[in-house]
Amino acid sequence: MGSLPLGLEMQMKYMKPLSLYQDFLKPRAAQQVRLLGLDVGNKLVGLAISDSDNKIAEPLRVLARDKTDLGPMAVDLQHLISKYSVSAFVIGHPFYSRGNTRRVTQLQQFVNDLSKTGKLEDVPYTFYDDTYSTQIAESLVKPFIIDPTKAKQVISPFAAVSVLQEYLDYITYDVKTEQDK
Repeated sequence: MGSLPLGLEMQMKYMKPLSLYQDFLKPRAAQQVRLLGLDVGNKLVGLAISDSDNKIAEPLRVLARDKTDLGPMAVDLQHLISKYSVSAFVIGHPFYSRGNTRRVTQLQQFVNDLSKTGKLEDVPYTFYDDTYSTQIAESLVKPFIIDPTKAKQVISPFAAVSVLQEYLDYITYDVKTEQDK
């Protein structure tokens, strides 16, 4: 499938973190939908998947990132959406990190380019803070990494776990707080 004419790209659908849960996931809870966490790097995108109850995140895999053509990555994401009943993406974003305006711009360009492939039409996504996700992942896996050349391949999915788990904890806390009212 070629690219679509300018202005006719199928767009992914951004939602605020709590809105993603309240407006999209909560009404579908009986369907056992899952979330896919993305830790977007310059060369790799780490992936994490939630369990069917959206309580626990686990590392999934790494996708190689081709900055000039995200079509193959979009196809891989389509397969994962189908295989795991993924309903939305939670993408790591450095909200509280100072001096990362270049990274924020690159991340927004990544989402725009992924959306322009037309393969992820109406897939809802949200951004969630990943300010310390890589540092957390590095500290978790450091004792187990034997080959330093493969470190990024191991760390990247765990960074995605960090982002996704924090989001899952956030929506779980919000739901509990809402029920206590």
